[in-house]
Formats: sequence, C-alpha cells, structure tokens
Amino acid sequence: MAKYLFFDLDGTLTDPFEGITSAILYALGKMGMEKPERAFLGKFIGPPLTGSFREYLGMTGEEADRALALYREYYRDRGLFENALYPGIPEALAKLKSAGKTVCLATSKPEPFARRILEHFSVNGYFDEICGATLDGTRETKAAVLRELTARLAVDPADPDAVMIGDRRHDAEGAREIGIPTVGVLWGYGSREELEAAGCVRIAETPEELASILL
Repeated sequence: MAKYLFFDLDGTLTDPFEGITSAILYALGKMGMEKPERAFLGKFIGPPLTGSFREYLGMTGEEADRALALYREYYRDRGLFENALYPGIPEALAKLKSAGKTVCLATSKPEPFARRILEHFSVNGYFDEICGATLDGTRETKAAVLRELTARLAVDPADPDAVMIGDRRHDAEGAREIGIPTVGVLWGYGSREELEAAGCVRIAETPEELASILL
C-alpha cells in the first residue's frame, strides 16, 4: 500500500493504560486535586496531555503545565514501563520490515520516552526512524511530529507513498493536515465511529489485518 509507514505508539503498538493513568493520578494527588475514576482517564491516551488536562479537567494553562511536570516525575522512571505490547505487533512489524517497508514511529509522546519504550520491548530494531514530541513543548502535535519526521527522511509530506497508522482521531487529523492518509486500528482507544469521522482510509481490527492492508 505504501513505502513509508508512520506508526503511532500509545494505543497502536503498546497499551500504556496503567502507566499513563497512574502518572496522571500521581500528578493530581500532588496538586491536591480531585481524582477521577481511572477508567475516565483512558481518553487522555493519544493526544498531547496539556490539552487534555485543560479539556477534561478544566485546568488553566499554568495548572496543565504543572500537572505535566508532575506526571513526568512518575512516568519517566516507572510509568513508561507499566506498559505492554499488543499481541501480534512484533510479528506485524517483522513482516512489514522484511517486505522492504520504511517503518517509522510518529508519536506525541516525548521522543526520549518513546525510544526507551521501544528498546524495553526489543522492537526498536524494526524502526528506521523514531520521532516524537520534545520535552520543552516546541514539538507537540501529531502534525508537528510528522513534519519533523518527513524532514529527517527527506520525504515530501504529501508523498502518496506514505501512510499514518493510529488509533485516535488526533492521528488522522494531524496526518491530514500535512497531506498524509491514515489507516486506523481498533485495538487501541478510539472507536470505529471516531476513526471513520476523522477520515481514515482503511480500518484494521487486528495487527494481522493491518499488515495485510499495508502490504
């Protein structure tokens, strides 16, 4: 289907629910704020966290920045490993790589954290390039990450031979902003309705089906 494959991380390659929600609860506790039910925090997985703190918890910009700093206190050494690869992901990556695809990561998670997670699960070797957000917030959105990734690869962002793979509307919306189509996946945190509304060109129910679509 495409030569350049740009994968999201959270909800697409790994299930980060325990680590992300624990880090959010840690931050809220440190700030003396009310803690919502853990299940409610699933909607924080995918988009940039400062925006989610404002949107879902009503924080001011200053409060969201403080919450993010506290979140990272927990996440950088503990939360990022409270995580699991989805079954079938290593096999799908191996199949795509052996077929000659250029496999890359495009995540709104800070790039240093993303690299540690891929190394922890021993799948970093499948990736030709790993691109994520910056810790200082200068590169945060999916569109900004994809612009940086395509620049590193010296690929035209509107190259018809590139595709984004992700589980949330933010993946598809960010990719569409720079002219890249998206294949949605259903084992993460977005629904079929969300992905269809965001304009995904195809939707995969399993990693095996995803590999077949991309090949």
